[in-house]
Amino acid sequence: MSFFKNTLLLKRIVILISFSIVTLILWNTYSFFKRFKNEERLKMEIVATAIKEFATNQDLNADVSLEDKIIKSNTSIPMILVDENGNIGRDSYLNIDTIKAKDPSYLKAQLEIMKEQNNPIEINFAKNRKQFIYYRNSDLLNKLSYYPLTLILILALFLSLIYMMFTSSKIAEQNKLWTGMAKETAHQIGTPLSSLLGWIAILKMENVNDKYVNEIEKDVYRLNTIANRFSKIGSLPKLKKLDIISVTKNAYEYLEYRSSKQISFKFISNEKKLFCNLNEELYEWVIENLIKNAIDAMLGKGKLTLSIASENNKVILNISDTGKGMSKSQFRKIFNPGFTTKKRGWGLGLSLSKRIIEDYHTGKIIVKNSEVNKGTTFQIILDKVT
Repeated sequence: MSFFKNTLLLKRIVILISFSIVTLILWNTYSFFKRFKNEERLKMEIVATAIKEFATNQDLNADVSLEDKIIKSNTSIPMILVDENGNIGRDSYLNIDTIKAKDPSYLKAQLEIMKEQNNPIEINFAKNRKQFIYYRNSDLLNKLSYYPLTLILILALFLSLIYMMFTSSKIAEQNKLWTGMAKETAHQIGTPLSSLLGWIAILKMENVNDKYVNEIEKDVYRLNTIANRFSKIGSLPKLKKLDIISVTKNAYEYLEYRSSKQISFKFISNEKKLFCNLNEELYEWVIENLIKNAIDAMLGKGKLTLSIASENNKVILNISDTGKGMSKSQFRKIFNPGFTTKKRGWGLGLSLSKRIIEDYHTGKIIVKNSEVNKGTTFQIILDKVT
């Protein structure tokens, strides 16, 4: 519990720090943007003054090199000079693509952009003649406007990495917890199992009906198998070359004998023997999970079919039922831990089955097809060995 509390506290601290950093970045960037924009405005006002002085100077011998230098110093801010009627004079623009500017429509489009970005600077000449300088933000100022977004994306990536680290740590801690519980369960079951085996021996000596004793013995060995399964959780199981038809049939027949007689069981195989690398106890666990799910889906009444076939170098196993089925949107979700369509269920059976088949046996398990109120078919694909 302390781990989860510490993790939650760390997450809150990281979120708070990140929010503070983002706020500080946005505020500083905004302040810098406004300051830089004001400086560009001031620069254009100086250019406007230079244009006015250059245009109104009547002395042909006067030195206008300073005004000319000021006008030419603007190498970054695109601008257009228009008259009081809004007409653009010839070559009355600066820092605009000279080739594209030959097209009047391009200049008009640029002028509209400038009108949206900044208020014009008015130049008053003699005889109430006026001109206006329109300008847009420099490329540097435009890039600066995207700077906060870039930083936020980088920060989001950083936070995502932190989140993934915390999540993986949490999952690892949960896996250790479940593994420990499973192994402890197997250990606890071992003691009464030994006692039950002793009682079975006594029953045999007391000449109790062999049929009953055999069934009790089967269930005791069944409990022993379950204990072995739990003890193997969290460790890499050993695989052996086994006849998958025989192993599957053992799990199938055990549940068939103990299920409702209103369910019709059918086992289909065109092959006598097919070999795969299997861990018998874990593989049988998968078959049992799928059969039990099928029985639950049919509410104890219907038809269950299990078929095994060989295709090239693969063994294909299908388990079909005539139960309530599911929508296509649930095909992948159904293997997620905790996802269940049952009113009472943990949502661990199919998740565990997927892990056993795909991680331990390097096979594949899928929902082959399903239709609401008609049934479902699960498919297992494993490598065939010779």
